[in-house]
Order: sequence, then structure tokens, then C-alpha cells
Amino acid sequence: MKQNSKFLSALAIGAVITASASAQSGGGTTGINAATSTLTSYIDPVSTLTLAIGAVVGIIGGIMVYIKWNSGDRDISKEVMSWGGSCIFLVLVSVVIKAFFGV
Repeated sequence: MKQNSKFLSALAIGAVITASASAQSGGGTTGINAATSTLTSYIDPVSTLTLAIGAVVGIIGGIMVYIKWNSGDRDISKEVMSWGGSCIFLVLVSVVIKAFFGV
């Protein structure tokens, strides 16, 4: 009798899991497709924002290098590399984001 109740409870649990999995198969695909379309709609604004931030960083970096150069400091290579590197990084992030999501 004890084995019979274990078998019936295992059968009931299996039926519940199967019903749950089959109920989620249609809704899960719809949810994933909705999330994908929502995410891809944000790619262009984020890419444009990243380019704008890169432009602002480039302008600020150019002004900072100019000020340092005019103050008589001739060792500005560190400044140029740091500001220029950050500007190039932001531009490349924008390009990579678009390429990664195929937009």
C-alpha cells in the first residue's frame, strides 16, 4: 500500500510538472520575443547617447590638453593618451553595441 501511494504521488507530481511546462511553452516564446523587440528598440538611442558622451569627452580633453600645453608643460603625452583613449573607447562601444545586436 505504501508503494502504491508513493507511485501515485510521483505520478501526480509528474503530471503537474508536464502541465506546467506545456502551459509555459507558448507564453515564454511570446515573452522572449517581446523582450527582444523592446531591447532592440533601445539600441539606437543608447548608441547615439554614447557617441554624444564621446564627443563631449573629446572636447573637454582637447581643452584640457590645450590649457596644459599653454601653461608651459611640454609633457602632455599622458594627457593626450588618457583623453584620446577614453574618447576612442566610447566611439568603439557605440559601434560594437550596434554590431552585437545587428542593428
